[in-house]
Amino acid sequence: MNGLVKKFKSIFDPSSPEAELLERIDSNKLPRHIAVIMDGNGRWAKQRKLPRVAGHRAGIKAVRAVVEAAARLPISVLTLYAFSAENWKRPRSEVSTLMNLLKDYIRQELSTIQKNGIRFLTIGRIDELPHSVQKELRFAEEETRDNKGTKMVVALNYSGRLELVDAFNQLLKEGVSYPISEDNIEKSLYTVGLPEPDLMIRTSGEMRVSNFLLWQIAYAEIYVTDVLWPDFREIHLLEAILEFQQRERRYGGIRFTSFHNIQ
Repeated sequence: MNGLVKKFKSIFDPSSPEAELLERIDSNKLPRHIAVIMDGNGRWAKQRKLPRVAGHRAGIKAVRAVVEAAARLPISVLTLYAFSAENWKRPRSEVSTLMNLLKDYIRQELSTIQKNGIRFLTIGRIDELPHSVQKELRFAEEETRDNKGTKMVVALNYSGRLELVDAFNQLLKEGVSYPISEDNIEKSLYTVGLPEPDLMIRTSGEMRVSNFLLWQIAYAEIYVTDVLWPDFREIHLLEAILEFQQRERRYGGIRFTSFHNIQ
């Protein structure tokens, strides 16, 4: 039994598919930062002839499973795309339900987050969210600010393009002189101080990045699964990590050995 299996022994049987995956994962090559586009709540509900909000409620179980698994592994940073700046276009009742579910999640899960040493963070135009939501978010951030485990970053009212707009406006406000460097931009992003994502997971089979972390995912490995978000569990996260470890990351270069094989 390797170290990863031992970390999960309280929730997975040693003969389970999850344990088998854990045996194959190299604990020394875990992605530092995993970003997740949590897609498919509406389709999950439609398949069951339920209202869309039922899919959002079911999706909370997936959030809980993935967050706790990331903390156990551990993954340094887990960023979840929870509500985009474009999502305001949805019916008012659905938006209201999403905001209430967010508040409920924080109230119900904060003790578990604390127990797992997770630090709760947010990115996006948070000041445009309802004040009651902002209050809950700030409380969770303050309560967990000294935790040293996984950083759970929730993207809310987030847009990759708007993030860049905000970054450039911040640079103008600070009077940064021409020419602007990549370092200037990175220090003005919402994610300043966090490593760039190594792995981006998208559920529901859609082959697009949906305006998510456009600057930061320049070299991220992208993993797409047909699993709808409410059905996503630890086993699916482990499958994504194993796939990540089997890829060769070149960052635009080539392997030295490949050069000698060129005819």
